[in-house]
Amino acid sequence: MSRSAHPAGPRHADVLTEGHYTAPPADLNALDPKVWAHTVSRDEDGVVTVGGRDVAALAEEFGTPAYIVDEADFRARARAWRTAFGQDADVFYAGKAFLSRAVVRWLHEEGLNLDVCSGGELTTALSAGMPADRIAFHGNNKSTAEIEQAVSEGVGRIVLDSFQEIVRVAHVAQSLGKRQRVQIRVTVGVEAHTHEFIATAHEDQKFGIPLAGGQAAEAARRALQLDGLELIGIHSHIGSQIFDTSGFEVAAHRVIGLLKQIRDEHGVELPEIDLGGGLGIAYTSEDDPREPHEIAKALHEIVAQGCEAAKLRTPRISVEPGRAIVGPTAFTLYEVGTIKPLDGLRTYVSVDGGMSDNIRTALYDAEYSVALVSRTSTAEPMLARVVGKHCESGDIVVRDAFLPADLAPGDLIAVPATGAYCRSMASNYNHALRPPVVAVRDGEARVIVRRETEEDLLRLDVG
Repeated sequence: MSRSAHPAGPRHADVLTEGHYTAPPADLNALDPKVWAHTVSRDEDGVVTVGGRDVAALAEEFGTPAYIVDEADFRARARAWRTAFGQDADVFYAGKAFLSRAVVRWLHEEGLNLDVCSGGELTTALSAGMPADRIAFHGNNKSTAEIEQAVSEGVGRIVLDSFQEIVRVAHVAQSLGKRQRVQIRVTVGVEAHTHEFIATAHEDQKFGIPLAGGQAAEAARRALQLDGLELIGIHSHIGSQIFDTSGFEVAAHRVIGLLKQIRDEHGVELPEIDLGGGLGIAYTSEDDPREPHEIAKALHEIVAQGCEAAKLRTPRISVEPGRAIVGPTAFTLYEVGTIKPLDGLRTYVSVDGGMSDNIRTALYDAEYSVALVSRTSTAEPMLARVVGKHCESGDIVVRDAFLPADLAPGDLIAVPATGAYCRSMASNYNHALRPPVVAVRDGEARVIVRRETEEDLLRLDVG
């Protein structure tokens, strides 16, 4: 049975049918390095370790559920992107994937820039020491207060998303006596092969200004005429969790066409082109993501060839990996609660978290892997659905997986590749307390985002 090349693909049947692509792995105790963080392994007692700490000790110290981040892996992936693109390009970490002050410091130390899409993300970045000129501000509906904050702080670029925003940013910049560096986000009409909710470059969606009908060219025309703006480039983002770079090639050629049109009409060669992010990661063993050096080589060649054909100077490239850096570096650690075998169907395994700490399965029909991590097992595999404790039938963490048939309440299981968008999208549904984020490195573990308490909930409820 065919399947899409991303974990946000079409829904499959409620019950696995004969011939479905999923089959029990040969070894339920094996940990696929493509899916798990780099320092994750099993010790001689069968307990999974990360960064030199075993998960049983982490669960005892920090409780469950908990997001466990391999700090060394995060830093290594950040460096790999920085190294792959070199000094002639910029790598902006997409903060929406997961942002905390510790992460901002890691990024700063590893030489990456940061893009944010809200005043809260900007404040977090600045409070942790990220230089404002290394920050880009995104968003389809930035408030006047957010624009004033960004311009006042001196962010390196604001990505303009609408005609109204062109005027709004120019007005704020002029009122503050500044000239703000900006890019125009364009929708290039490329249909990324991904879930409808995370495809962002076709015309019928909320982001950007369409190339179609000359709208993007008109946006550039207006931006170039306003004293408060310095138009430095064009921004394009075609979607998320993408494995095939052919969409980037089409997008780049269309953006280069706009750069040529601007040059021919205004005599201005814009110095930058931002191709966005959206490169996929492995959520399951079937996924096959590309390495940063492969992506960098392909994008540099695409832009260079397109600019040569258009007789343009090659602009400085920017990319925005978020998930591709943080996604594989973390897993969510759960304790098993109840186990319900349903004859002829599957076994429902309930954990002490759920859609409040990982909404992606319910939102995108995302696929995940899962493993028993507190011990090994020689039991036969059982078809399982890992579910949460919330009052929703759609409260599913892992839709279809195989776990050992001797799984029991109190066992620890872990879902890998949850570094991106899980804590960022976490909620207090059913007044659940959002889990902590625990960073582990060289045998040391520390909380970088603490677990919420009931006092936190009540503090906001003013009665």
